[in-house]
Amino acid sequence: MRKYMHIERFGNTEVDGINEGLCYIFSKIDGTNGSIWLENNELKCASRNRDLSEYQDNAGFYKYVMENKEKYLAFFNEFPTVILYGEWLVPHTLKTYRDNTWYKFYVFDVYNIEKDEFINYEEYNLWCIEYYIDFIPALCKVNNPSLDTLHKVLDKNIFLIKDGCGYGEGICIKRYDFINKYKRVVWAKLVRNEFKDSMIKNETPKLFGKDLIEEKIIDMFVTESLIDKTYAKIVNENDGWSSKNVPQLFSTVYYDLIKEEMWEILKKFKNPVIDFKLLNRLVVLKIKEIKKELF
Repeated sequence: MRKYMHIERFGNTEVDGINEGLCYIFSKIDGTNGSIWLENNELKCASRNRDLSEYQDNAGFYKYVMENKEKYLAFFNEFPTVILYGEWLVPHTLKTYRDNTWYKFYVFDVYNIEKDEFINYEEYNLWCIEYYIDFIPALCKVNNPSLDTLHKVLDKNIFLIKDGCGYGEGICIKRYDFINKYKRVVWAKLVRNEFKDSMIKNETPKLFGKDLIEEKIIDMFVTESLIDKTYAKIVNENDGWSSKNVPQLFSTVYYDLIKEEMWEILKKFKNPVIDFKLLNRLVVLKIKEIKKELF
């Protein structure tokens, strides 16, 4: 398998300048990543991180591909050197998709293995139409879109959403001639704040009204100032911010909490029994709440 790229948040160093040219804007849907390709005349598929099989599926994606094998084999008979990347739409955070949209595969990129490049939407959407393959249509294409323009598109994204049930997760920005300053091809994303809030809510431990010592520690010691200071230090060390720095932010804030504040914590709460696994999880959630724009 060839792993799909990580989509960077618009504004990250990795995608500086992506909007300085002809951009295609797509709906970002909330399922699980999948890919399909042909290898030695055999149909293959994978999740984001691993090959799939009858014995190691991912939310039914392998089964779906095999049940639609004839359609995909016909496609790859004409285009044997490409990979279909897409979203396998299964219930995740967003639950407002129309009932008839679930458990389908929606192509969002096609990659040419021989040419080592992504194929332009204007070309691959015609292929998908010809072979009855679902795909995510472009919301629009626009030259040099400003952040304000992107937000206007974000606020009109209702692809697959039930009538009257709000908007989608977010949008992806692609510019097919874009190569970042690190000489990599990468796309950008903008995610709605409402979606970020729901993600944090779904990740929050179910406390059932308990007055947990770990929560008190987070509230008192993991401050917005500490998080911002750590973030600024990482940005300075790495000459900008990229999503690959997120684990470093999580681990550094947690490390500083334990190393710098533990004696004060023990004095303040009189040698409490602490669930450090839960404490670490709450650190991550606090960072996501304070720095929503990073996720």
